Amino acid sequence: MARKKDTEYDYMSKIVVIGDAGVGKSNILARFARREFCMEFRPNIGFEFATMILKVEGKMVKAQIWDTAGQERSRAITSQYYRGAVGALLVYDITKRQTFDNIERWLRQLRELAGSDIVIMLAGNKSDLNHIRAVPVEDGQAFADKEGLLFLETSALDATNIERAFQTILIQINHIKRLRALALAARESAAAASRRSQGTTVDVAEALGSAKKMWCCST
Repeated sequence: MARKKDTEYDYMSKIVVIGDAGVGKSNILARFARREFCMEFRPNIGFEFATMILKVEGKMVKAQIWDTAGQERSRAITSQYYRGAVGALLVYDITKRQTFDNIERWLRQLRELAGSDIVIMLAGNKSDLNHIRAVPVEDGQAFADKEGLLFLETSALDATNIERAFQTILIQINHIKRLRALALAARESAAAASRRSQGTTVDVAEALGSAKKMWCCST
């Protein structure tokens, strides 16, 4: 997935990153957007987002990626955060079981405030800490399969699957946009065909009337 600095793009995709505090959301965003990682946990105030132009399957996409930046600790996330989002990275910490158990609540809030058709990637972060794992890969995959989510394990520390996670979300969003465009074109084509069919019926009747007149005159 190529990154561009150009200002021209085909469409914009807003992606939100959600999950419990301390699961690595801000570092995931920093690693993807700026190739950075901070070892210290430094909670932020207010929402934070990064914007970049990416090439996805031949389309130039303006990706706007939002991080809760600490709002999840007071459960102060509002509909404003989710408004317009077409993709989401739902993150838990593979070393902390509670963060995985809370995923169901986050998913419910996401679907209520962002819509049921949003593209969601479940990400088990901190895969570099496999030696103290508390959530098996199979549990993450099983939950994703049950809820119809994409799934990957990631590490913001060593960048494992960070780019792949966002790339997969953006590709899926592009596929949905393409399918919707095809469906719209099909509906418009069907409507046009229906109008032509209705018009043809009137024309046939007129033609028959003209034919009868011509037949009468010729006899």
